[in-house]
Amino acid sequence: MDTSDTSGQFEEALERIHASGPERGGWLSNHAPMVVEALAAHGQAGAVHRWVDLYRDKLEDFPDRLAPVTDDNWPSALGDPRRIADWTDHFSRTLAERPWRSVLATWWPRLLPGLHGGATHTVIRVGHAVRAVEAGENAPRLTELAHALGYWAARHQPVTGLAALPGTPTATDALDAVPAIAAGHVGFRDRLSAVHRLPAWADDVTDPETARERLTELVRAATHRYATHGHGEPTMLVHAATAPNAVLRTLDSLPREQWVPSLHAAWTASAAVTAMYAPVEPVVYTPPARLTAEEALERALAHGDEHVIKLTDTALDVGDDQALAAALRSVEMSEPLA
Repeated sequence: MDTSDTSGQFEEALERIHASGPERGGWLSNHAPMVVEALAAHGQAGAVHRWVDLYRDKLEDFPDRLAPVTDDNWPSALGDPRRIADWTDHFSRTLAERPWRSVLATWWPRLLPGLHGGATHTVIRVGHAVRAVEAGENAPRLTELAHALGYWAARHQPVTGLAALPGTPTATDALDAVPAIAAGHVGFRDRLSAVHRLPAWADDVTDPETARERLTELVRAATHRYATHGHGEPTMLVHAATAPNAVLRTLDSLPREQWVPSLHAAWTASAAVTAMYAPVEPVVYTPPARLTAEEALERALAHGDEHVIKLTDTALDVGDDQALAAALRSVEMSEPLA
């Protein structure tokens, strides 16, 4: 997918969005930059302004600055959501001074343990931004990368103390073996705090190429699983697939020695989301029609919901009938963007 031939519409949309903050209502994520990148990546740059017009009531002003983040004081600012603007400024300055891949290589291992922040939208936004700058480097795309990294740093949220359950050989079996959290937890952060046990999976992987293969397997399994399990929470279970896919699409921009830890972090995120929103029972889903990739994207765009578009984007990466069925399932279960 190529985002370079957009006649500037993608860049114009990013510039509109960058006047807004990465969140609304206290901590709900601004999905606009991720959606417009997904649309542009799949040849729908002409639709991005129309979509942003529909979404604009969900945008809030960019937050105020508190104090500069520097190379010396950044550890104390990590994970402080009050510092979103400060972190964005820091990455804007850093990306103006150094090549973006160098900046990413420095910060990826620092940020990776906290990819659960912002309900995993932090790493997802970075994955979209990296795909954009890989396709064509320019000022609005680099600015988007600065905003994405700044959001991740400000919402950095590690998960520690997880007990490992017996492992399984495949990603599909491992996701099936994830135990659901106890009932009564409300909200992403409260639910995440209740995740204490996850199956071991791919924990023996030590070489980069195998890490890529297993991560690809995980994205495929999580996308397929949405068709039969997404009714547990149609919005939030999207992230069991889109979060690891954000990591997968970033691998080629990272040093190879960072691929294995990226796999392990992606598994923890996907499995945690699965535990937090698992339905009591799966359903048998037979799509009413077999879709082409183009038809799946058309239906997602006509529907308009941000999570539907982003799951369809991941389903197109996976590229098989089961993945496209999952995309259609998300259309059926989600409220359209009014």
